[in-house]
Amino acid sequence: MGSVTATADRSTIRNVTELLALIGAIAASGFRRFATYRQATVAAFSTNIMFGFLRTYVLLAVAGGAAVAGYDGSQLLTYVWTGQGLIGVVMLWGWTDLSDRIRTGDIVTDLLRPLHPVVNYLAADAGRAGYAIIFRFFPPILAGALFFDLYLPADTITYPLFAISVLLAVVVCFGCRYLLNAAAYWLLDIRGVNQAWLFLSGLMSGLYFPIRFLPDWAAALLWFGTPGPSFLQAPMDILVERDPLPIRLGMIGIQVLWAVLLLWLCYVVQRRAERKLVIQGG
Repeated sequence: MGSVTATADRSTIRNVTELLALIGAIAASGFRRFATYRQATVAAFSTNIMFGFLRTYVLLAVAGGAAVAGYDGSQLLTYVWTGQGLIGVVMLWGWTDLSDRIRTGDIVTDLLRPLHPVVNYLAADAGRAGYAIIFRFFPPILAGALFFDLYLPADTITYPLFAISVLLAVVVCFGCRYLLNAAAYWLLDIRGVNQAWLFLSGLMSGLYFPIRFLPDWAAALLWFGTPGPSFLQAPMDILVERDPLPIRLGMIGIQVLWAVLLLWLCYVVQRRAERKLVIQGG
């Protein structure tokens, strides 16, 4: 233990190759962990599909057969079913690994590992997201395509842009979830914080309805003032090609900025939390 932080010396990792191998192993373990919960996976994507039908008919009723906020009927359908698939990929809700370990004291073990806790949890979350892409994203998309006429991107570049946007969405959402969980260093019980996040994250991300439905000033405030649209709205808008290419590239740029800022904040908060642990004799 050091006098400033509780984190172990990470000099045991000798080179970049060893670091990447360790990160890859943690990501693989995250994939395997979620692969063991097969019944939970089926229950989750079945629920997403059920709500997909509900949201589809609500938005189609709002549209009334005409284009609304720049989306035509098929684009709205793709927006809904892509969003239902991405919920499990970005994992808006339900992640309490860090706060649970803080509450029980097991976080001390994480501080003694050779990887920084932020990198360690991010690598595991990447493995989880990889599993979710296969078993949480595609089933709702296939269900939507089976019953509705979904919009297919006309521009080939949309597909790699969508993949990049989804990757950034996972990182941005992880950063928010990590900060949310890190509140347990000071609060121990974060159930109240989680309840507030449950409502706000769905509203800010465009899950409940497209952010473009809001007045321009409110949509701009969400886009530039919060990371919420980077969770779901950005990748879904990119996929349905609502905007020209420069604007879609700008959305990815906003996601990059939020990813960098949030990961930096995770490091800052983690360091302050470690100082707190040392002062308390942890």
